[in-house]
Amino acid sequence: MTLQLPPSNLLRATGYSLAPSSTNPESNGTDSDKTNYHIEQASWRDLNALRRLEQECFLRDAWPLLDLIGVLAFPNVVRLKAVLDEEMIGFVAGDVRSSQGLAWISTIAVFPRFRGRGIGRALLEACEGRLEVSRIQLSVRISNQAAIRLYEDAGYHREGLWSGYYEDGEDALVMQKER
Repeated sequence: MTLQLPPSNLLRATGYSLAPSSTNPESNGTDSDKTNYHIEQASWRDLNALRRLEQECFLRDAWPLLDLIGVLAFPNVVRLKAVLDEEMIGFVAGDVRSSQGLAWISTIAVFPRFRGRGIGRALLEACEGRLEVSRIQLSVRISNQAAIRLYEDAGYHREGLWSGYYEDGEDALVMQKER
């Protein structure tokens, strides 16, 4: 099944990157090093930190500056960050499409050195909790098996495929959750 791209300036089909880790993914903010983080609202003041996160996590798929400004400024976007010692260590944005009765998780990322601690899952759940729709979609590189497992564990199922979506020709898997 191939889906049509939804109209939006705030959609990334890169998905969340996870790296294997020996830390407990259900730690909800605490690992063996007693690393505590919290999740809070992100704003335009987070632009530079979000740029660094994008460049480190997404390399060739990083959003351009104008898209980052948009995700931090457009109305009807849920934007949250994970913070540790006053530093952004993760980010998620959800774009509500009221006319379609759904929302898109536009982007989600956690700095590689903080992965495997449940931060991505916590960001995803916090964003979902603020999206007042019954259907949520997201997209992810078909090769990103760790992210696909995270999404499936969170209740998403495979909905379709965007063939050749990425600049390098890789497909994007579209996933959906109904609640």
